[in-house]
Amino acid sequence: MTVQPSVLFIAGLGYSATHLARIWPGPVAGTVRSEAKAEALRADGIDARVWAGEGPLEVPAGAALLVTIPPDEAGCPVLRHVHTGPGHDHTGPDHDHTGLSHDLTVTYLSTTGVYGDLGGGWAFEWSATHPQSRRAKARALAEDQWRAATGGRVSIVRLPGIYGPGRSAFDRLRDGTARRIVKPGQVFSRVHVEDIASGLLALHQRPEAAARAGGVFHLCDDEPAPPQDVIAHAADLLGMDPLPDVPFDEADLSPMARSFYAECKRISNARTKAALNWHPNYPTYREGLAAILAGEAD
Repeated sequence: MTVQPSVLFIAGLGYSATHLARIWPGPVAGTVRSEAKAEALRADGIDARVWAGEGPLEVPAGAALLVTIPPDEAGCPVLRHVHTGPGHDHTGPDHDHTGLSHDLTVTYLSTTGVYGDLGGGWAFEWSATHPQSRRAKARALAEDQWRAATGGRVSIVRLPGIYGPGRSAFDRLRDGTARRIVKPGQVFSRVHVEDIASGLLALHQRPEAAARAGGVFHLCDDEPAPPQDVIAHAADLLGMDPLPDVPFDEADLSPMARSFYAECKRISNARTKAALNWHPNYPTYREGLAAILAGEAD
């Protein structure tokens, strides 16, 4: 049975979430951090409001709540402040101790970083988590908090590296920041932003199938690949000369960039595809990059 919640409320109307908002068939509301961005989104028909992470956050009863705001060291700031309302008795039988109504559908966007380093092995939706970085540990904490607050009625969507229009290898090549850093055996999974949107829509449209799938979903492409291959392919599509290889040990990376290379894993989306009847429109970076370039030409 397909069920469509009446309102999508997005805590954190950022890059990925606004792509979902464009294809959501019902009304969309959510939060941003500045009035200027709120005004721009309102012009597109989105009920955007400014919320900087403090103070009450009212979410309509019966809404589909999508949480994209990153956690802090104490966990998820949205969970600390959210209430279903306005005008509801947050302590009544239809609400739990957090102030969430039981008819609220919750999806939390997390990261595949919670699996830690697998030495190039595969992470499945049921794999144990072993977060290593501070960022990943905060994500794992937030996941646990949402499970506890909802009695397990939360969908955890773990995402790998995100790319799309305005955020791809093309942009780094054009501004001169791209490098072909080579670390033997290193691969990353990735996902086109439009595939995140279509996957999240499928998740909300198939709640019974989603419930049977165990609560964790991977929205990613089908081909984990070395990062230098992506740069090389993008350069070829732009007609640019190939960049030289830069050995990882000589790359002089920032601490954050180096932390990404400290973990190597492949992300499986097989169970997610089967449960949601979803398939990425861009199964590899090649289709994704080609679509971005074609969109620029339109």
